[in-house]
Amino acid sequence: MRSRIFFKLLAVFVLVIAAAMVTLDFSVRSAWEKSLRQEIERNLTQKTVLFAHRVDIDRSHSLTEIAAQEALAAGARATIIDPTGKVLADSEANPSAMENHARRKEFVAALQGNVGSDERRSYTLGVPFLYVAAPVSGGAVRFAYPLSDVEATTKRVRHTLLLASAMAFVVALLIAGIAAQYIARRLRRIVEFADHIAEGDLTARISESSRDEIGQVAAALDKTARKLEESFAALQTSQRQLETLLNSMQDAVIAVNADGRVQWANRSMDRLLPQRTRLNAPVVETVRDPDFLRAVRNATETRKVTSARAASILPGRSFDVTAAPLPGGGAVAVLRDLTETERIEKTRRDFIANVSHELRTPLTSIQGYAETLLDSGCEKNHLPEFLEIIRKNAARMSRLTEDLLTLARVESGEQRFDPQPVTPAELLHDALESFGKIARAQGIELTAEDGNTPMVKADREAIHQVLSNLIDNALKYGANGGRVIVGARPDGDAVEFYVRDFGPGIPSQHLPRLFERFYRVDKARSRESGGTGLGLAIAKHIVLAHGGSIWAQSELNHGSTFSFTLPVRAAT
Repeated sequence: MRSRIFFKLLAVFVLVIAAAMVTLDFSVRSAWEKSLRQEIERNLTQKTVLFAHRVDIDRSHSLTEIAAQEALAAGARATIIDPTGKVLADSEANPSAMENHARRKEFVAALQGNVGSDERRSYTLGVPFLYVAAPVSGGAVRFAYPLSDVEATTKRVRHTLLLASAMAFVVALLIAGIAAQYIARRLRRIVEFADHIAEGDLTARISESSRDEIGQVAAALDKTARKLEESFAALQTSQRQLETLLNSMQDAVIAVNADGRVQWANRSMDRLLPQRTRLNAPVVETVRDPDFLRAVRNATETRKVTSARAASILPGRSFDVTAAPLPGGGAVAVLRDLTETERIEKTRRDFIANVSHELRTPLTSIQGYAETLLDSGCEKNHLPEFLEIIRKNAARMSRLTEDLLTLARVESGEQRFDPQPVTPAELLHDALESFGKIARAQGIELTAEDGNTPMVKADREAIHQVLSNLIDNALKYGANGGRVIVGARPDGDAVEFYVRDFGPGIPSQHLPRLFERFYRVDKARSRESGGTGLGLAIAKHIVLAHGGSIWAQSELNHGSTFSFTLPVRAAT
């Protein structure tokens, strides 16, 4: 371990030193070379401007003489060029033998009235030159300065820098080796302390007198060890308390690790199963219910809470399973026995169904006799008025009874649906046929929208009942909007049906409870219109039985929209 720590630290120091040396060498050399080139270009530019000035004013010497004198004074090759690019004079070559310079970058810039420069390698000499041209009346002048001396000087500077960097690297490497050895020794003491803690010896301690970062780490680890010892004792106490709490629960609890093996189970779980839970055994050997196993697997894989209904853990009993992911992988599942709850719920539904069935016959008689009395033309006192009230209430109670029976059948699953492929357009057409005359009589425009939707699988009569209920509500409560829209549109793997009115809307606090039984936003108005308060509840259960969902949206003074979805017919 000593060698590993030492050589790793040494390698890090070597890389840092090498990177610093390379960076310094590159930056100093590049900066120096750039500064030298800029200085040469600046001096050559000044000399080129003076050269151009002399050409413009000197009339006592020929262009060839001026070029030769200026080249000697500047230490560079001088050239005089006319506006067409033809060389008029040159300090080192015969002008007539030289090629046209019209396309040279520095000459083009000079003809535009600027001082132009360019750097390129000479084809004849193979040496890089710096060219600077300045405008004159009737052409331009140019100096060409060889950069071979700059390259030679740069090589010498580079050699000097490399030698200095190598010497500095050796010295820094020696210092780094000593520092790495010292740091490795201190780190080794910390590693030995950590090994004691890892082996369970929470009484181990480490002392470090230095106040640098490593000393602070050592002090923090020592403090951590003390806190860890205290926390471990508190954790053991907390674990015993948690086990006591879980064992006192009536619900069964079982924990499964990421490999699907039982980690822990409370006493209720042990009492629940004939073959007691075995720790570290596969959970499938303890609980064989597929829904339970699927919920535990989903919670483990998706890291989300998963719920399921298990009906085959014990014969004749059903359980609500809630599986939640554990922080370290796996899941914990809570099984709540729903057998008694479902029995009570079934008793309640049966009671409602029986009461409704028993009330239907006498209510029908009351309604029939009241209508008979009204038709007899008896007008003595207020008898007709009272009889009309009896008839209305009897009719309302009859509707209530029918709705209670329908709701009970739908909730219990007694009412069987016959889903068949049907187009949304057909469902909308049936609904408009039923309510077209009623809407026209009330002066309301009832229209349909169908956004080229695919076929759905639905019980035509049941969905007609849902749409009828929603349209009837829209005509009753949104009539002052003057318009009701019924439509359907694609929604992924489903089709969304909607009924929209433009009435006063529904306050937002009522929207979550609209589909509860007997819930009314305006109780007085609902009873006056003859509603039973069960229509939306029936619609909700019909839609849920079809595998869809239903909801409402509303904005005050802008109307309401009731929507539900039906799954698209599977392709064959």
